[in-house]
Amino acid sequence: MNKKLLVSVISVALLTSAPLLAQEQQSPQSPLIKQLNNGNWLAADEAQKLSDELYYQDAIQAYITSLPLLNTIGLRDGSEAAFGSGYNVLPIWKERMDSRAVVPTPNGDVIYSMSYLDLKKTGPLVIKAPANVIGMFTDFFQKTITDVGAIGPDRARGGLYLLLPPDYEGPVPQGYFAFKSSTYNVFLFFRTVMGKGEGKPDPVPAVKNAETTRIYPLWDVEKDVKPMEFPDASGKRVAMMYPVDNEFWMKLKTFVDYEPLTAIPDETRTALLSIGIIKGKPFNPSDKQKELLKQAVETAPKMLLARRQLGRDDQRQLYYKDRQYENSWAGATAEWMQYGTLDKNQRGAFFQIAYSSAAAMVMHTTGAGSKYPYTTRDKDGKFLEGGNTYKLHLPPNPPASLFWAITAYNITDGTMPETDQLLPSTNGYYDIPKNQDGSIDIWFGPSKPEGVSDNAFIKTISGRNFLVALRLYGTGDAFYDQTWKPDDVVQASKP
Repeated sequence: MNKKLLVSVISVALLTSAPLLAQEQQSPQSPLIKQLNNGNWLAADEAQKLSDELYYQDAIQAYITSLPLLNTIGLRDGSEAAFGSGYNVLPIWKERMDSRAVVPTPNGDVIYSMSYLDLKKTGPLVIKAPANVIGMFTDFFQKTITDVGAIGPDRARGGLYLLLPPDYEGPVPQGYFAFKSSTYNVFLFFRTVMGKGEGKPDPVPAVKNAETTRIYPLWDVEKDVKPMEFPDASGKRVAMMYPVDNEFWMKLKTFVDYEPLTAIPDETRTALLSIGIIKGKPFNPSDKQKELLKQAVETAPKMLLARRQLGRDDQRQLYYKDRQYENSWAGATAEWMQYGTLDKNQRGAFFQIAYSSAAAMVMHTTGAGSKYPYTTRDKDGKFLEGGNTYKLHLPPNPPASLFWAITAYNITDGTMPETDQLLPSTNGYYDIPKNQDGSIDIWFGPSKPEGVSDNAFIKTISGRNFLVALRLYGTGDAFYDQTWKPDDVVQASKP
């Protein structure tokens, strides 16, 4: 082959392979370029629609993570509007709390004492807790500062608790059970146990015990300390629920501005930032954002209700393998940890129908703690409906060294059904007819079946679902090892 021909052949070969070599040297194309509009910006209307959707989703998460806080704010605002405010004001439901108090899962079988302390106004506060109280102090996100009573450091003997503000850096004197709160606002929640009266509970000793509570600022001289006030909250119609409209966000913003930045947990602070709620900054949502916020405050509670209705995929919320009873904590800790991780959906579902979460409610403490198995279904798995008649059979000797109680609640928010019975509850203090083996039957329905004792009947509302909660105070080992189990609720036409 001559030189001219060789050069021509090489030239043709190079020209033919050039596109292939260039293609081989190119970087692989990102899959997102094809997915995201071939590397171009979205159409303006699509971009706005998607941005609005993200804002809405952020608002849903902000609602769920903030619900424990708004739950407490609702309690405080309702209480202070009805009974006044101040460290020395401790409302007591002296004749028990009933359906006239719009509160999530109130307990009508103990005497409630509840107040709302503001350490930003008062500085460190001393609280003299009564002996044998079942109680706690929590921050306003309902994270327990400390249990009070048998599970607390006073071990049911009573004592002096010292609550310190989150930014306190001063000396801590000796002689107190001292704790620092993560929020200036603190929830005081005490329950005192009633005595056994003539065939029914006697609230008098529990009220007298609650009225030995004393609260005063640590550094105030004694002559300047305000005397305690114990307004009787019983019989009062008082609304203590959180808002269900855009006032939800405004109360949240006010709280964020009042508290230290670090008082707001990281996951909540992140969610709030996404919708424009930032400490010290104006919160001025646009008209469209206000619409989305309203939609979120209406839809998020439906989402939580749906989760509660359908149950968990892992079924860990069930107390037993052969019963319908559930555990609001889903077998986790009082801090809502599942497998070492915060379960915010389980926490949100709890605070939709209840308030207060403390170690004593979750730990397996023989004779000292408390347990709250509840059911929304009958033995056949059907939801409880207030127009039907049901029977609950409790085997002999419920494992509760203090007392046991049964209460019916609305499923939506844990309030008591507003019937003329007022107290949709019964407990071991009543003279309830026993079966031959010592077991007890409790009845539910829109009207009392013939032959059933008043103390064994709880009235429900026809056309409305309800749940049944069993309380065991001073829980015994028979509950933990499941040698004693409540029967499922069964539907019945008559006894």
